[in-house]
Amino acid sequence: MALRDLFLMFLVCFLWAAHTIVSKIVVSGMEIPPLFYAAVRFGIVAMLALPWLLPAPRPRWRIVLVGFLMGGGGFALFFLGIKSASPSSAAVVSQLGIPITALLSMLMLGERLDGRRALGIVLTFTGGVLVMWDPDGGFPLSAGLLLVLASTCIGSLAAVMMKQIKGVRPLQFQAWVGLASVMPMVLLTTTFETGQMTKAFEAGWGFVGALLFSALIVSLLAHTIYYGLIGKYPANLIAPLLIMNPLLTVTLGILVTGDRFDAKMALGTGLALCGVLVIVLRRNGAMRLVSARWKRFR
Repeated sequence: MALRDLFLMFLVCFLWAAHTIVSKIVVSGMEIPPLFYAAVRFGIVAMLALPWLLPAPRPRWRIVLVGFLMGGGGFALFFLGIKSASPSSAAVVSQLGIPITALLSMLMLGERLDGRRALGIVLTFTGGVLVMWDPDGGFPLSAGLLLVLASTCIGSLAAVMMKQIKGVRPLQFQAWVGLASVMPMVLLTTTFETGQMTKAFEAGWGFVGALLFSALIVSLLAHTIYYGLIGKYPANLIAPLLIMNPLLTVTLGILVTGDRFDAKMALGTGLALCGVLVIVLRRNGAMRLVSARWKRFR
């Protein structure tokens, strides 16, 4: 990989990691209602990507469903979860999406599960469960991390369904994600949340900056760069580099939001990332699904 492209890959992972931190600050520090945050974000994405909406992929119901799951549906749960969960732990739990995608690809697409991938799945799940486990209270698990896990499962399902959609351009897919997400999220925030505009005005320009960063820099810029690199290099080269994302998130979480990083967290993170590497370092169809799984606008 050219040095310039390696830097771009680092930039993409850094922007995704920074978005997790920014999201934590928005829903926790600024106390912006999470569903409202998701609704406004994807409203901006829909407006900016609207020129690339047509021609509509077929079947339309599939692109609408995948767009909602990868967009508003998944992010609503993620924003709700990160309100109480730390960015570091959320980043590690999100790695469970890789083995979940592998399992779903086996069930829905008929892919085979060999011994090596099974080992990777076990390692990743063990690491993720270790991060979620509270040594003082044991189980039940953190409600916030369970919401993050639910968001991850939804994203994995959408990634497998996305595999069945052909010929969708990156900005076209962004347009459908925004369009499929904005109205359901508006309905959800008006039904279940109150005081959205008051809290948004109280947060002021900080909230505006977070929205623009989320919609413009993360959704449009970072993912456009990522799609370009995926098209230029083999997936088995790109996928292992994505490990930088959770590592950078953990680092930023410690530095910016004061996340605790103890021995349990270190061991769980190490096991999860080792499991992810075992899964992704393979030259087969699962690599393309892993790449799709990472397109979840983090």
